[in-house]
Amino acid sequence: MTRFDRPNLGLGVGLRTAHFGHILNKKPAVDWFEIVTENFLDTGGRPSWVLDQIAERHPIVLHGVSMSAGSTDSIDRSYLSKVKALAKRVRAVWVSDHVCWTGVAGRNLHDLLPMPYTEEALRHLVKRIRQIQDLLERPLILENPSSYVEFRSSTMPEWEFLARMAEEADCGPLLDVNNVYVSSFNHRFDPETYLRAIPPGRVTYLHVAGHTNFGTHILDTHIGPVIDPVWKLYRLAHRLTGGRSTLLEWDEEIPAFPVVHREVLKARKHMEADLATA
Repeated sequence: MTRFDRPNLGLGVGLRTAHFGHILNKKPAVDWFEIVTENFLDTGGRPSWVLDQIAERHPIVLHGVSMSAGSTDSIDRSYLSKVKALAKRVRAVWVSDHVCWTGVAGRNLHDLLPMPYTEEALRHLVKRIRQIQDLLERPLILENPSSYVEFRSSTMPEWEFLARMAEEADCGPLLDVNNVYVSSFNHRFDPETYLRAIPPGRVTYLHVAGHTNFGTHILDTHIGPVIDPVWKLYRLAHRLTGGRSTLLEWDEEIPAFPVVHREVLKARKHMEADLATA
């Protein structure tokens, strides 16, 4: 048992503005919601009020895109203070972000930029994660981002970097199964090798999503339903971890809420299929 073992929250979806009215009026039977942290840090008015209403009925997870854990800039203590306060207000189950850097010299580039997978980068990241966890006073959960280029200087594969990060920084991975698939296509590696390398006891929750395949490469667009090969990888992740909270991301061309909810509910079929073949 590790401090990252948590109750399985079930099947959740990302909370998006387009669905505020439906969620408040229809009160759908969703297990939990994940919010984009930055959307609520400096926001008052209706969005803040809506979040508070939903947090009264559902578990909430924070998922950030600007923590920049891998950056060489100083840790943004003001930003982390706001994250900590928001997590306390909505009684967040977890605080998560990404294994990446998002800017330099104080400028946020608003993208999840890949890190070189080297010993030096790993030591740097581990040190910063430990500092961030101390400031947040809670474990930090970090997602494997999708990537489109690789560093020639890398000395280890991404899965080794992520596994060692989790152990050495004493943090928990957010395992995004779609991102594993996207990166495996772009960089020609075996996605099952990746999944089997991640310490299963530290995996806190799972992401699935759609993407856009351009033939020569795939972009992690979070558009459309989850494709069958990603669900196949999800079944393996479910088997390896013993089952974890699962979140569907759908961030572009967002359909009506019932469509999004039905998509994440497909995970139950794949869980059952995995159990039948175990």
